[in-house]
Amino acid sequence: MHHQFDTADFFSLLSDELRRRILVLLTSEQELCVCELFFALDAIQPKVSRHLALMRAAGVLSQRKLGRWVHYRVASQVPLWAHRILVSMADGVEDGRPYMEDRKRLRAMPNRPARSGTTIPLPVVKGGRSARTGIRA
Repeated sequence: MHHQFDTADFFSLLSDELRRRILVLLTSEQELCVCELFFALDAIQPKVSRHLALMRAAGVLSQRKLGRWVHYRVASQVPLWAHRILVSMADGVEDGRPYMEDRKRLRAMPNRPARSGTTIPLPVVKGGRSARTGIRA
């Protein structure tokens, strides 16, 4: 299903701290299993799932199922300008609270799901350069 990206929805999503924390983790890590998000955010499953569903409905996140795990990432359909905002946000808050604690919890998580190493390309910017090298799947 193709979703029309809405600018107002995008900025509205950024108004919530938990959604910003999710987006910072996904922008930094490129892709995370839902179990990794629960653990890193130290938040209850229904609350995180509700926010993930809102961001998926807005076309900001995409998901894929790999075995028993559901993995989330920033959707490849996100316009380049919005992707740049997410990258700038992640860069700007990386040493702040609670973002640094989220990354510490994620790194300390036991039994993290394995990744296949497949890359998923991100949108190409003008001049043929990729916004990033790709997303580890």
